[in-house]
Amino acid sequence: MAASLSTTTLYGVVDNSKKVHTHPSFNHITSPKFHHIPNYPFQLFINPKPTFKNPLSKSAITPSAISNRTETSAVTESTINLLDTAKVYDLNGNGIPISDLWKDRKAVVAFARHFGCVLCRKRADYLAAEKDKMDAAGVALVLIGPGSVDQAKAFSEQRKFKGEVYADPNYSSYEALQFVSGVTTTFTPGAGLKIIQAYMEGYRQDWGLSFEKDTRTKGGWQQGGIIVAGPGKNNISYVHKDKEAGDDPEIEDILMACCSQGN
Repeated sequence: MAASLSTTTLYGVVDNSKKVHTHPSFNHITSPKFHHIPNYPFQLFINPKPTFKNPLSKSAITPSAISNRTETSAVTESTINLLDTAKVYDLNGNGIPISDLWKDRKAVVAFARHFGCVLCRKRADYLAAEKDKMDAAGVALVLIGPGSVDQAKAFSEQRKFKGEVYADPNYSSYEALQFVSGVTTTFTPGAGLKIIQAYMEGYRQDWGLSFEKDTRTKGGWQQGGIIVAGPGKNNISYVHKDKEAGDDPEIEDILMACCSQGN
């Protein structure tokens, strides 16, 4: 089977002017050409991989579209123990176990990829837009980013974020929750489209923060997620783990987990 493809990536468009040969077990793309989109920071080529839909399946569901709603019992005891020792730092540099953030209250806790990430800035706004509903339900809004306290301060001042901001310089909470990390989860066609959309909406990457040592040493490949937890250290009622950059769950799912009666 042969087809022509034109795929948008993080900062440009891949025009596969030659034929793309597809086979149920593999996809092979030959001689792609790259066209630069003006006003984006750098060029990047990602080999697009057309989705193969099993003819026996009734529907195709991508993993990034699924929120992993869990009950407290589904969070392992080892994860709870690790969260009890994972330290995060407030904007004054005071360190506390992350589980103290929901020990005596319910909280929506968002984990950013890093403080300079354009998609994380959009995530912060999309959650803050619903803060009135969280306040009415007595739920705190918290954002955590991997990096230094100074990076957290810069983010907070730039975004005027309505919630609480904490730094996790050791990535310990990310490791405890087993959030994914890697180049293949960062540079995806889906993430590229979301970055382009974010830029069109006026969001910008902070390249100064993005290239600081605390981010560069980890490569900037860390993904985050969102949890709803508390009151009680062991009470984690909702877990969403990003499958790729910009993998935001539906805000209705978060509000149902944190703010609906009975939750």
